[in-house]
Amino acid sequence: MIENPWTPAHQAVESSDHAELVRLLDEGGDVNEVCCGMTLLEHAIDLEGDSALQSGTPIDSRLTVILLAYGADPSPQPPGRMSAVDLADYYGHDIAYRLIGRITPVAPASRPPSGLWPWRRSRKD
Repeated sequence: MIENPWTPAHQAVESSDHAELVRLLDEGGDVNEVCCGMTLLEHAIDLEGDSALQSGTPIDSRLTVILLAYGADPSPQPPGRMSAVDLADYYGHDIAYRLIGRITPVAPASRPPSGLWPWRRSRKD
């Protein structure tokens, strides 16, 4: 049996369980929690962008909106790695990009190399 690497909040993001994510944050969960090298916001933007890319449907921004409403910090964690705005730019996640720009000045994002997140085996290049 494969062990689940996610914390409860990251599992809520991975499952797109909006109600559970809100419940965890309401109960004092850390909106800037890092798991598997990603903040919740980075995870949400990656998941939303990748899901839209694979399904050919518009990006569902609800996870990103929830996390930003709870005060998620869009700066890279730790510095020097891809930020939430880099991910938003990479996936063409315009809503995330614009919302982050309202919170903090958005520097031009750099295009990431192929193989953005090695653990996301389902990602199509």
